[in-house]
Amino acid sequence: MDLSRRTLLASATTAALPAAPRHHEHLRTGFERLEADGYSVLDGRRVGIVTNPTGITRDTAHIVDVMHRDPRVKLTAVFGPEHGFRGTAQAGGSEGRYDDPATGLPVYDTYLKSGRPLADVFTASGVDTVVFDIQDVGARFYTYIWTLYDCMEAAGLAGKRFVVLDRPNPVTGRTALGPVLHKEFATFVGRQPIAQAHGMTVAELARLFNGEFLSAPVPLETVAMSGWKRDRFYDDSGLPWVPPSPNMPTADTALVYSGTCMFEGTSLSEGRGTTRPFELLGAEGVDGRWAAAANELGLPGVRFREAYFTPTFSKFQGKTVGGVQIHVTDRAAYDPVRTGIALLVTARKAWDGFAWRSDDWIDKLTGSARVRTMIDAGAGTDEVTGAWQEELAAFRRIRKEYLLYK
Repeated sequence: MDLSRRTLLASATTAALPAAPRHHEHLRTGFERLEADGYSVLDGRRVGIVTNPTGITRDTAHIVDVMHRDPRVKLTAVFGPEHGFRGTAQAGGSEGRYDDPATGLPVYDTYLKSGRPLADVFTASGVDTVVFDIQDVGARFYTYIWTLYDCMEAAGLAGKRFVVLDRPNPVTGRTALGPVLHKEFATFVGRQPIAQAHGMTVAELARLFNGEFLSAPVPLETVAMSGWKRDRFYDDSGLPWVPPSPNMPTADTALVYSGTCMFEGTSLSEGRGTTRPFELLGAEGVDGRWAAAANELGLPGVRFREAYFTPTFSKFQGKTVGGVQIHVTDRAAYDPVRTGIALLVTARKAWDGFAWRSDDWIDKLTGSARVRTMIDAGAGTDEVTGAWQEELAAFRRIRKEYLLYK
C-alpha cells in the first residue's frame, strides 16, 4: 500500500463531529462527545454495539443502558467479547447468546469468531452500523483490540458501517515499545504486526488496521476524545476505572501488563489468583535471590520486593510460592517490556525450575521465537531488547500516520 492511499484512508475516516477543542478542562470520551452531539453519527441507523463493562459514562452508567433509554438512538443489538458484555466470564470464556435482562436487547457472542462466521452474526442481528466502545490497556496480546480488528473485517464483509468511540490508553500513548509481531506467529493474542506495547488508542488502532492490514477497508468513522494528551496516564483522565477483565483490577495492573504477561508463557505464576495479578510473579522454590538479581540491574523507575503468595486459582493454586512484587517508582521512566525481559533473564538464572510452557506460548505473546531462543542461548537484557529495534522503528514510522492526539 503506498503512502498516498494510507494518508487518504487515515484522513477520511474521522466522524464529522464538531472539532474537539485543543484545551479542555476535563477529558471527554468518544461516547461523551457522541451524546453531546445528539448522536448525529448514528442518526437513522439500526445500531449494534460491541462493548463490555468498561463502556460506561463518567457517572458509571453503562452506555448501553443510556442509549437504550434515548429515543434519538435506535439501539437494536449488543455484541459481547471475551469475558462477555456484562463481564461474567473468566479468561478464555464468554457469555454466549442471550437477551439482556436490563434492556431486553439481544446479546450476541463474538468471542473467537472472525471472518464470514462473524459477518453472519452481524447480518443476523439486523443492524446496519456496528459501534465499538471498550477500554483497552495498551498491550498487543490483550484480546479486545483483535475483537476490534475482527469486527471491522466482518462488518466490511457484511456491508455494515463501523464507528469507534475512543477512550484513553491508560499507560499513555507516548511511544511504542517491544518486539513487533511476525505474521507467521499470528493468533488471537496478535493478529497483525504491531508492537507489544503499541502506544495507541483504540480509534487510532482502528485507523491503522483500516489503512494497513484489512484487505478491504471498512466504512469507518472514529469519534475522538477531547482533552486527552499522549503523555497522560489513566488517573489523569478523571474517569472511573472498571476492570476490563477479571485479572486487570486496577490501572496499576495495566502499567506492568505489557511486560509481565510474558510470564504466562513460563512455568512461573503471573500472579493470577492473587489481588495483584501481573505485579506478583513467582513459583515454588524461588527465593530472595531473584529480587536481588533484578534490583542489581538498576532498571529505571522500578524496584523488586521479595514476595511470597498463595494463588487461589491458576498456576500453583493453594500453594505458597516465592517470587517478586513489582513496585513502579517512576512510571514516566519505567519501560514495562524491557523490565519483563529482564525478569525473564534473571528468573532463568536464579531458579533452576524455570521452563517455557510446552506449547511455546511465549512465542505467541512476543510475536516470534526470538525472545525464547535468545534467552535460552544465554543472551542478556540488552542483547534481547536490541534485537527488535529496527522493526520497532519501522512500526513507529507507520504508527505516526494514524495518531489523533498530540
